[in-house]
Amino acid sequence: MLIMKKIYLYPNSHAGYYPGAKYLAMKILFRKSDSRILGAQAVGQDGADKRIDAIAVVLQMGGTIYDLEEAELCYAPQFGSAKSPINFAGMVAADVLSGDLPLTHWNSEPSALLLDVRHPAELAVEQVPGVVNIPLDQLRARLDELPRDREIHVICRSGQRAYYATRILVQNGLDARVVSGGMMSHAILERV
Repeated sequence: MLIMKKIYLYPNSHAGYYPGAKYLAMKILFRKSDSRILGAQAVGQDGADKRIDAIAVVLQMGGTIYDLEEAELCYAPQFGSAKSPINFAGMVAADVLSGDLPLTHWNSEPSALLLDVRHPAELAVEQVPGVVNIPLDQLRARLDELPRDREIHVICRSGQRAYYATRILVQNGLDARVVSGGMMSHAILERV
């Protein structure tokens, strides 16, 4: 039986400190058993095509997510960052396979508690009804507010703060998972 994994990520098209960086929306599919890349999608105003071209070459060669993680790609601030979205995708996928990034997806477990670790001002812009909000910088002090007998799905804007929060929760004995792509994935799924 083929067990496929998927990740969503939203890196910048080029170095963020260089003017004009735009988000790329990327989805990477890979096989759990041998980490081989099965497919990818990318959408964005700048650079999506070159990321898909690079992934397509690795896929054609029977490559794995570890090949993405270690790929040596061109770096120039106006065209790409030192850590390319390709490398970033490989690193995220590798963390999923190693167990360092327990991952879930929107609507995968309706009984899970949804924990939003963004700041209250961000919730004024977008939020999901019924979430518990504990900002990441308050999480360690408020662990006793979370259930120990229920799975916790952690969200933020794109997944980075949710990753840090999930590491804190797991290290403190809670069953937590990052919702892949965070609110950015939720916004895309609502449009589909």
